[in-house]
Amino acid sequence: MSIDPAAELPFFYGSISRSDAEQHLKLAGMADGLFLLRQCLRSLGGYVLSVVWNLEFSHYPVEKQLNGTYCIAGGKPHCGPAELCEFYSKDPDGLVCILRKPCLRSPDTPIKAGVFDDLRENMLREYVRQTWSLEGESMEQAIISQAPQLEKLIATTAHEKMPWYHGKISRQEGERRLYSGVQPDGKFLVRDRDDSGTFALSMMYGKTVYHYQILHDKSGKYSMPEGTKFDTIWQLVEYQKMKPDGLVTVLGESCLNGKAAAEKTPNLPAPRPGRTNGYTPAPRADGAVSKPANNVPADRDVLPMDCSGFNPYHNPNEVRRFNIKRNQLLIDEVELGSGNFGCVKKGVLKTDSGQIDVAIKVLKSDNEKLVKEEMMREAEIMHQLSNPYIVRMLGLCNAESLMLVMEMASAGPLNKFLSANKDTVTMENIVNLMHQVSVGMKYLEEKNFVHRDLAARNVLLVNQQFAKISDFGLSKALGADDNYYKARTSGKWPLKWYAPECIHFHKFSSKSDVWSFGITMWEAFSYGGKPYKKMKGMDVMRFIDGGSRMECPSACPERMYTVMKECWTYKHEERPDFKKVEESMRSYHFSVSNKAKPEEAAAAAAAAAVAEPVE
Repeated sequence: MSIDPAAELPFFYGSISRSDAEQHLKLAGMADGLFLLRQCLRSLGGYVLSVVWNLEFSHYPVEKQLNGTYCIAGGKPHCGPAELCEFYSKDPDGLVCILRKPCLRSPDTPIKAGVFDDLRENMLREYVRQTWSLEGESMEQAIISQAPQLEKLIATTAHEKMPWYHGKISRQEGERRLYSGVQPDGKFLVRDRDDSGTFALSMMYGKTVYHYQILHDKSGKYSMPEGTKFDTIWQLVEYQKMKPDGLVTVLGESCLNGKAAAEKTPNLPAPRPGRTNGYTPAPRADGAVSKPANNVPADRDVLPMDCSGFNPYHNPNEVRRFNIKRNQLLIDEVELGSGNFGCVKKGVLKTDSGQIDVAIKVLKSDNEKLVKEEMMREAEIMHQLSNPYIVRMLGLCNAESLMLVMEMASAGPLNKFLSANKDTVTMENIVNLMHQVSVGMKYLEEKNFVHRDLAARNVLLVNQQFAKISDFGLSKALGADDNYYKARTSGKWPLKWYAPECIHFHKFSSKSDVWSFGITMWEAFSYGGKPYKKMKGMDVMRFIDGGSRMECPSACPERMYTVMKECWTYKHEERPDFKKVEESMRSYHFSVSNKAKPEEAAAAAAAAAVAEPVE
């Protein structure tokens, strides 16, 4: 499920040892500047760059920083391992030489998976199942969109899946197990020391058992006394299999815990108290964003699955009744927004199991006769849509006006939120949100549903980490054999978000939604900036037809701008679909998944604040 950002590099070998790396370099000729990249055993998401110079080897750890960039100690940060290697092929910047020639893997040399790589996918599913009680499509959507954060959560428990981990046993019991059966040097096990949450490593050497405390420092790193520090227990063990690093010898044969690794269920955290499948009220009276329904640990960000809105319907028929009676609705006079159709108001939907905060789209009475039949047809289609990243329509109420009852997303439109929170929203936060939008749009594409009005104003936030696509007023469902919808009239269209074929031929498809997604990305990465700021509609059309495109927002990562430009491919048949767009967004999101430092987020926001859109 996870996509390693180095996986596509032909000189990346995966989880190989230093000696294996040196052997590959020897076989490739030992030319000066010959290099390869491999996984780092010490830090999660890190690499090691192995380089030849003057018939000697140099190995440089590449660490993944808190803001998701990669750098060699003392060197410049880079957005990915490929960009880092490209930089050092032009400038040594502290290395023994520039990178001159990649040591390419042979066709019969696959990327070697690490210990955690082999367990990751099953552990992800088990964690999501236990913690959030998700199954089926909701589980898959959670894993697809949030795998980097989830991997970080479960990585520290991966040792519990290993055959050498024996849990909470005494020192004496550890010795008894090591002495049973054959007793080769290096035979070992890891056990819990006591209730303090610390670990001990017990190993055999010369028919004697040695016990070592595994230290756990304030930064969360694990190490042997005076030894190398690691992010996890399993990384420490794998490293000690290659180097003694303070032990009497290297670790060898595992003392098996008696249960096959494949059959053992990891001891994952129990579901947090407070989890409910009902939709809990999101907005507060003062307009602030409420806390999620769950008790989220203080050491991590809120994930979409922590919000009850991620999977709010334990029983879909309990809440999502197509026809909602007027006496089930309490409508507040507070308007959340307005438009040509009417307005959106806060409200409460009364159900058998309690009250639910909702948003109610109230149609203007003078428009109702004209649009009622069409809105009813659209509502029938919208009612079938069910995806965590799409605002769901709960039902229709036909009373004093026609009213669409929808989920509440209390943090408001993406463009307004970003504009008002430039100092707290990081670039990787925006990447995460836009990836969620791409997941939702891929779902619509698979359902043969064209949105026609995708824009940052129509992406609503449940909170800073959770986005939902909204406003399906212009949307159309296509027939099974159709791939585009032809509008009869132009009407009041958001031309700055429309693809050329929409403007010139009134043709709308998922490919035209892809163009709009590119504009929405530009809005997001410019922190709510207005596209084509000073241009009128006809000026925009001439600008696009002439082959010009908006420039990259100043704080936007280059790879994200590349995705935008692909979305703005002029010919719709050459434009990527949302399946490809989501894969591109996922790949980059997975590579920049760590939390940014506040000062770096502020710097990025400051840069965005002075960004000048194309004229």
